[in-house]
Amino acid sequence: MSSFPDIEIKKITTHQLQEMKNRGEKISMLTAYDFSLAKILDSSGIDVLLVGDSASNVIHGHETTLPITLDQMISHASSVVRAVRRALVVVDIPFGSYQGNSSEALRSAIRIMKESGAHAVKVEGGAEIKESITRILSAGVPVMGHLGLTPQSIYKFGTYNVRAKDEAEANKLIEDAHLLEQLGCFGLVLEKIPASLTKKVASNLKIPVIGIGAGPDADGQVLVSHDMLGINNEFQPRFLRKYANLNDVISNAVRNYIKDVKMEDFPNNNECY
Repeated sequence: MSSFPDIEIKKITTHQLQEMKNRGEKISMLTAYDFSLAKILDSSGIDVLLVGDSASNVIHGHETTLPITLDQMISHASSVVRAVRRALVVVDIPFGSYQGNSSEALRSAIRIMKESGAHAVKVEGGAEIKESITRILSAGVPVMGHLGLTPQSIYKFGTYNVRAKDEAEANKLIEDAHLLEQLGCFGLVLEKIPASLTKKVASNLKIPVIGIGAGPDADGQVLVSHDMLGINNEFQPRFLRKYANLNDVISNAVRNYIKDVKMEDFPNNNECY
């Protein structure tokens, strides 16, 4: 079986992702926050683009994902959607826009779908946000869940260490995963948990399970594009594989540009009108 994108699929949908899991084809997923990069990722054959609240870190320079606003997420999502022809676009509902108030959760999800044109939303948590998930799904908005290390709860956990290593937390994660499936979520992200736990969850759920730092047995993988491309060299967890070192490429290009400007080599006669 080929691991390359199915060129017959004109547009990836939640149904297509389910079929990919059913036939054992791994799902590829990366983050995107702007038109130009999203266009490159989409034309390269990526299955899912996540407009992640990680934009708070890699785009806006915040220490956590908490400060990014719903308006900012909609702006990023709109840019990504305009670039995409094939990939499914999933948007994180940011912190404070869905927890504890199902009516606000529904309003946030509808704003994302209407104003950005995105295809689905993603939320962090299990039983504690059951009402919000149910309310969003009742409006026909596809929802992807997120368990394990949930960055929006970083101050609750107090650390970015691996989650669900002890039996109690692992059992809670399994229960929440089954709950999310029962509620109607079309997929689930598992972040930074033991690989053995990921294998157990993925093999027992019917819906696709996407991993990040969660081992090889998930139905697909997701990474932050800026990390995978080597733009951000400060973040180097064990689970990250860098496929390029664009930090050096861009730095060298800028240095050469500066040198050419200073030496009056740019622009030359062929670069003038």
